[in-house]
Amino acid sequence: MFKSTILNAAQAGAVQLQHFFDKKYTITNKEGINNLVTEADHAAEKAIIEVIRNDHPDHFILSEETGELKTDSEFKWIIDPIDGTVNFANGIPLCCVSIALEKNGQMILGAVYNPFMNELFFAQRGMGAHLNDKRIHVSEKTTVIKSCLVTGFPYTYVDSPNGPIQVFEKLVKQGIPVRRLGSAAIDLCWVAAGRFDGFYEHHLQAWDSAAGFLLVEEAGGKITDFEGNYYSPYQPHLVATNGKIHDELLAYVRGEK
Repeated sequence: MFKSTILNAAQAGAVQLQHFFDKKYTITNKEGINNLVTEADHAAEKAIIEVIRNDHPDHFILSEETGELKTDSEFKWIIDPIDGTVNFANGIPLCCVSIALEKNGQMILGAVYNPFMNELFFAQRGMGAHLNDKRIHVSEKTTVIKSCLVTGFPYTYVDSPNGPIQVFEKLVKQGIPVRRLGSAAIDLCWVAAGRFDGFYEHHLQAWDSAAGFLLVEEAGGKITDFEGNYYSPYQPHLVATNGKIHDELLAYVRGEK
């Protein structure tokens, strides 16, 4: 029942993305520069929540635009109606619907759907990670110097040493390819699929990473905070890798290399 709900909800959100994509719609700005929210975000969120509420009216919901819809349920749905809103608003089809289901603090389901590439990523705890029903696995690279990495930059930079630009500069000066797609959910899915060997970011919200976090784990990868602790989507720092380059990439991110 939960699997059908999450897949139906992802599809409902994706219908709205396709409806609004590359058309005229209302765009506003949240706190910070270029922190956009569009009419499509709200429409997709409404469609997703309707599916979930119809199937599970007593469940807790945390969604990027609406915030918390609290209940006493042990189940919490974590929703990003459009991850990659700036891409979406500029007609760049690197954006997606991201939905996760948490039970008593443990992520048990994750779905990330980019309808423009027809890519539906899905993971269920203990059942592996899949792309369009095909099992996926992380890559086999063993060193950062031979890896292809991905990162993102927060809208508001924290004034701290070894920040996003500093880490990026260290890596690219060594000739290590580091991409910036503009969607953390897609970044995580592409680590799970072995397209990227590692991903790091300095500031994310729970809805950015909750679904992709489970996909990386179920694909055989590793995901932690910057201290190497088991990852929680309720803190901002993330390093996700194939596991084989994890400690080395952590050292770069922490300024130890």
